[in-house]
Amino acid sequence: MAAGQRLVDIFQPTHYDIYLDINRATKVITGQTAIKGTAKQADILLNQKFMTVQQVKVDDQVVTPTVDDASETIAFTAPHTGEMTILVDYTAPLTDTMMGIYPSYYQVNGEKKQLIGTQFETTAARQAFPGIDEPAAKATFSLAIKYDEQDGETIIANMPEEKVVDGVHYFAETVKMSTYLVAFAFGEMQSKLTKTNSGVQVGVFATKAHQASELDFALDIAKRSIEFYEDYYQTPYPLPHSWQLGLPDFSAGAMENWGLVTYREAYLTLDEENASLEMKQRIATVIAHELAHQWFGDLVTMQWWDDLWLNESFANMMEYVAIDALEPDWHIWELFQTSEAAAALQRDATDGVQSVHVQVEKPAEIDAIFDSAIVYAKGSRMLVMVRALIGDDALRRGLKAYFEAHQYGNARGADLWAALGQAAGIDLTAMMDTWLEQPGYPVLTVAVVDGQLQVKQQQFFIGDGVDKGRQWQIPLNSNYTDVPELMVTDKLVLGDYKEMRQTAGTPFRLNVGNTAHFIVNYEPDLLQDILADIDNLDAITQLQLLQDLRLLAEGRQISYAVVVPLLQNFANSTSGVVNTALYQVANNLKKFVTDGTSAESQLKQLINKLSADQFTRLGWQGSANEPVADQVSRPVIVDAALYAQNEAATSSAHELVVANRDALVALPADVRADILANEVKHYGSRDLFDQLLSDYQTTADGGYQRDITVALTATQDVDLIKELISYFENSDIIKPQDLRGWYKGVLSNDKGQQLAWDWLRDEWSWLEKTVGGDMEFTTYITVTASVFKTAERLAEFKAFFEPKQDTPGLGREITMDTNVIAGRVALINDEQAAVHQAISEAL
Repeated sequence: MAAGQRLVDIFQPTHYDIYLDINRATKVITGQTAIKGTAKQADILLNQKFMTVQQVKVDDQVVTPTVDDASETIAFTAPHTGEMTILVDYTAPLTDTMMGIYPSYYQVNGEKKQLIGTQFETTAARQAFPGIDEPAAKATFSLAIKYDEQDGETIIANMPEEKVVDGVHYFAETVKMSTYLVAFAFGEMQSKLTKTNSGVQVGVFATKAHQASELDFALDIAKRSIEFYEDYYQTPYPLPHSWQLGLPDFSAGAMENWGLVTYREAYLTLDEENASLEMKQRIATVIAHELAHQWFGDLVTMQWWDDLWLNESFANMMEYVAIDALEPDWHIWELFQTSEAAAALQRDATDGVQSVHVQVEKPAEIDAIFDSAIVYAKGSRMLVMVRALIGDDALRRGLKAYFEAHQYGNARGADLWAALGQAAGIDLTAMMDTWLEQPGYPVLTVAVVDGQLQVKQQQFFIGDGVDKGRQWQIPLNSNYTDVPELMVTDKLVLGDYKEMRQTAGTPFRLNVGNTAHFIVNYEPDLLQDILADIDNLDAITQLQLLQDLRLLAEGRQISYAVVVPLLQNFANSTSGVVNTALYQVANNLKKFVTDGTSAESQLKQLINKLSADQFTRLGWQGSANEPVADQVSRPVIVDAALYAQNEAATSSAHELVVANRDALVALPADVRADILANEVKHYGSRDLFDQLLSDYQTTADGGYQRDITVALTATQDVDLIKELISYFENSDIIKPQDLRGWYKGVLSNDKGQQLAWDWLRDEWSWLEKTVGGDMEFTTYITVTASVFKTAERLAEFKAFFEPKQDTPGLGREITMDTNVIAGRVALINDEQAAVHQAISEAL
């Protein structure tokens, strides 16, 4: 094949008839796939992985196949070109990798059970059936599935079941779609169903380990999300049903299979009686994200994986658009500011980061580009920027045209900009290319030079970075009327500052609303002008100041010592986003202190000074009609108070545990993780450890499991830490999907860091075998780098990971994370003394 040529350029499928016989006992899949399509040449390649091919026929004529596991293909020569039907008989293993067709494991009343499900994105459909496993190779699919069926079991798929003959379940033919969206599942399931206003049947499916009531929240959000999108997109949902399925073992958060969306259980099922606002928002946004994909990603799919952002960035924005409409009291865009925007700005400042649009070819490279902070968070921030620029009406008109032009087909980024630009009457392509094709983002430095207000742009880095002179077309979004809408040069002179300030009557600001992807470094006098007006600034502006100051300090453009005395200005805010941003800064100061030192004691005093009154105001639990801002603030404030060892907080947290010792799950869910971690850390015992570990294994509540992970990894008992690590490879206790959280928890614990780091290095081959095919595998490197802060750890990190630089999918992450640790080490070495002094003076 020529470089860059796709298999679909040789053979274009039109329809698949897929027969599968799945035996859970022997873990063997016996399959027969018939593929109708058109061949442009006689030498044909199909994708396969892990298959044993028995026979290949072309129009009933046997041909000789060559299976190449390295390229994941079957090669053969057809007797002719043009239209044909290819028939492949094969067997394949039922694996435990959470990819392809695989079993999930769970317990009901102590009895172990299995639920079979699928995960085909990005390139794992080829593990289930041979074909052209590329997004542009759209076809229709007819599934016929037989399995070792037991009484009480159910099977579901993308489309409704039509009939059962001799134990074979036949499903209706799908619409034209990509291979990676095919899905099915079978086992013991419970479900709840409803219908949208337009007649789409909506269902939530889960194992019987859950209470039936735990399906209600997801069902309501799913129904209303589809209704919202049908109206917003002005395009009907094109399938008869939309099933949402919780899988006990699932590597990603969720997957947008058309008509059968799969989820990690923690992101679907919910006990509404004691659920945190954070979990409600997370589940709602995940569901809305996946259902946004049913149009943007499924109906219209990217041409190739380099345009993955077309799927993910858009769904990431639309989840907030939808939930803001469905639950306006949540003010969900504030969560976007503290999560998506913050993640994107941090990650995108590291030299070597990928651009949103990135060239990829090999499967390992494709999995590696699923960088949540870039393809999801930064990409969605780009689209929020466009939405703010063109307005919601133009966005909706453009999307309607986009869907009409490309439905059941594929598109590229240029197609989206063309549709939106035409609807808005402006050329978006040139501007958006500067954001999507280039990595990084600018810092705009604002200064008064010879009386003139001046703005300069330059790429912003945290840690070492090579300035390549990149420029962006930047929506300035100023609060001054005579500032241009776009900055398209490296420098702007805006006019006489005194006159502009007098005319406006308010401090000069850029990026009002924090909708564009840049930060601002105001010269000291301009910053003081803004801070003097802080009581009149809205919550997003205050968040933005804290966000930009934190990043500027991380990037060495200002000193953290300058930031410390400013924190008290924000301490009494009742805004959830301001409190979140404030403690993001305060928590960043922890890297400058060492456990058990006087410097750490002073930092705790400072954080207590900032948080004590707020803790008194908020307490452990709110009233029924409490403002959402207080619900958002409480976990942040409680975490700060307990870190600071506020006496009232630590003692009353202990009292809560004593009062709820028989049912720790009943602790207030918003702050349960902090309460339990405080107990384990300061009042820990073998009995408590065993109780929490037992609860972790038996509960079906994903939120409670996450809280237990946070708590147990905080233990100060080295023997218990060693015991936890001994469970890392025991999937009956810690599922591989959850292992990263346990690893990070122990690594972040000073008492456990060496043990966790030793485990990772000693067991890397096991980890690679267990989750190496998972698109989140590289995040074990990211997590490690997020914790390390000493020259010794940097040297160890480089010694272990640099030899793995050429491993497919790992190179970029290793390079970036080496830079991250090196930058942190240099920052601490240079600023530690000044930060300690600033903390001391702030007390």
